[in-house]
Amino acid sequence: MYVVFTTKEDFMKRIFEIAKNNPLFQGITYSDFEPMLNCLSARVIAYKKDAVILLSGNSVNFVGLILSGRIKIIKEDINGNIAILAKLAASETFGEVFACAEIFHSPVTVQAVEETEILFIDYSRIITSCTNACNFHTRFIKNMLKLVAGKNIMLNQKIEILSKRTTRDKLFCFFDYQRGAAEKFFLPFSREEMANYLCVDRSAMSNELCKMRDEGLIKFNKNEFEII
Repeated sequence: MYVVFTTKEDFMKRIFEIAKNNPLFQGITYSDFEPMLNCLSARVIAYKKDAVILLSGNSVNFVGLILSGRIKIIKEDINGNIAILAKLAASETFGEVFACAEIFHSPVTVQAVEETEILFIDYSRIITSCTNACNFHTRFIKNMLKLVAGKNIMLNQKIEILSKRTTRDKLFCFFDYQRGAAEKFFLPFSREEMANYLCVDRSAMSNELCKMRDEGLIKFNKNEFEII
């Protein structure tokens, strides 16, 4: 793990091109971007594959924007069983819900799936009135509220999936959210990760997938799926 400090124009442009795809930075212009990062005490940290970005039990006082690579958010129970709550990629954020709720001890662990760069923003600087009266500050706070609301919707979707009684029903509900309006879609999970996400036994899930395929309900090739 190492820290990168830079104000080079090309690096700042690269960060902005990634950040502008996230709702948190909606309406933020490039001319405001670097002053905003300085105002919010932002910093970039790079992590190697499998490195722990946030350990369960640690305080969460930041919002993290993924600049490159992928992360997974996991939760381990008292028996050592691991459940994958989410997998996130470039231009996605994490930590904002816990930071807004002032959670002093994170209930989850965040881990790098591959080499990953994270832009960290100090949450206390977001909610504190800026002495410079920056014109982007109010916009950023509004974006934060919308982002947290969106994450709440995603959480409700996860609850709906897990509330299904059978493995098949969980799979169908999960596929429905993943595919959107498309018939074919790609899942960013391995079979082990998908079983952890759905909180089901991997062997039972694999058997159910094969049954659904044999019954002509779905087609799949590795991580590419199609609803018939």
